[in-house]
Amino acid sequence: MSTRPTLSPGMAALAVGGALALSGLFSRRYSPDPTHPEIRDWYDSLEKPAYKPPDPVFGAAWPVLSTLLGVGAYRLMRSAPSPERDAALALWAFDIAVMSGWTKVFFGERSLTAAAVDSAVLVAGAAAYVERASRVDGVAAALGVPFAAWSVFGGVMTEDLRERNRDLDGRGTGRRPPGRRTPARSAQAQR
Repeated sequence: MSTRPTLSPGMAALAVGGALALSGLFSRRYSPDPTHPEIRDWYDSLEKPAYKPPDPVFGAAWPVLSTLLGVGAYRLMRSAPSPERDAALALWAFDIAVMSGWTKVFFGERSLTAAAVDSAVLVAGAAAYVERASRVDGVAAALGVPFAAWSVFGGVMTEDLRERNRDLDGRGTGRRPPGRRTPARSAQAQR
C-alpha cells in the first residue's frame, strides 16, 4: 500500500471541476443551438430515427451524466493511491476527452463516420472505467454506469444516423441533394 497522500478535497474538486468545465466549453463551441445556425441547419437536415429523444433531453442528460462521472472521479482522487486508482482516473480523463471529441467530429466536422468510431471508443472507455473503478471504489464505479449506458445508446444512434445520412457524412452544408427528402419533409410536402 502506498504512503503517498491522496488529493485534498479542494484539489480533487478543482481537478474534476476544471476538467468538466473545459470539456463543456469545448463542446459548447460545436453545439447545434441557435447561436450556431450552420451547425443547427446541418443537424436539422439529418434524417433521424424515431427513437431519438427530443433535443432538450440531450441537453439535460449529458451534464447529469458528466457530473455523476465527475463525482466518481472525485471519490477516486480521494482514495489511496494505487495502480488501479491511477488507471481508473486515466480512463475517466480519456472518457471526458473522447466525449468532447465526439462533439467536434459530429457537429464541427460533420463526420458521421468519425463520430461512429468515436462512439465505439467511448463505449469501450466507459466500460473499462467502470471495471477499473470497481476495483477501487464501488460507488465510483456505479456512478459511471449511467454514463456507460448512455454512451451505448448514443453509439447505436450515431451509427443509425450514419447509415441514414451517408450523403451528408462530412458535408459542410445542411442541404440534401435534390430529390432526397426525409420522411418528415415528405409528409409536409404532401400536405
